[in-house]
Amino acid sequence: MEKYLNSFGFFTKEEIAKVATLGTWKTLKKGDFFFEGGICDKVAFVETGVFRHFYHLDSGEEVSYCFTFFNNFITAYSSFVANKVTSEYIQALTDARVLVIPKTEIENLINTRKSWMMFSKKIAEKQYIKREERILLLQQEKAKDKYKHLLQTKSEYLQTVPLQYLASYIGVTQRHLSRLRKDIVF
Repeated sequence: MEKYLNSFGFFTKEEIAKVATLGTWKTLKKGDFFFEGGICDKVAFVETGVFRHFYHLDSGEEVSYCFTFFNNFITAYSSFVANKVTSEYIQALTDARVLVIPKTEIENLINTRKSWMMFSKKIAEKQYIKREERILLLQQEKAKDKYKHLLQTKSEYLQTVPLQYLASYIGVTQRHLSRLRKDIVF
C-alpha cells in the first residue's frame, strides 16, 4: 500500500503510516464476498488477491463488469460515494488479504488533509475514465475486438479470471468466447 500511495506523489510517510492504522486486516478465501449489495460503507486496499464486481439480471444471470487486482483499492464505488443502495457484489476470485477501512475514517481523512482530498479527486477521475472506456468498448466493438483488446491491454485478466467471468465481461457466452479464442492467433 505504501508503494501505491507513494505513486501519487503527495503523501507524507506519516500520512501513509496513519492510514494503515485506521483499518483492519482481513483474509478472504476464494469465493468469499467482500461486499454483497446494500450500502457500501467501507473501502479496502487489496494486498493480495483478485476480485470480480458483478450484478444479477432479473433472469438471475450474473454479469461481471469489473475486476480488481492486488495493489489497488476496492469498493462499490457509486454506493460508497453516494451512500445509496446498490445491487453490486464483490467476490474474491482467489484467496486474498485486504486492509478494510470504514467510510467514516476515509471521510475524516478527506475532510482534514489536503493530500487525501487530492487522492479522492484522482480516484474519482480514474473511476470515471475507466467506466467511460468500458462503456465505449461495449458499445462500439464486436466480441472478437473486445477479446483482442483484453489480450493487448489486460492480459492479467486472461491469466487469472475464469472463462465464464471473462465471457460475461465482454458480453458473450462462454462457448462463444472459446470459439473466439481459437480464431485469434498472435
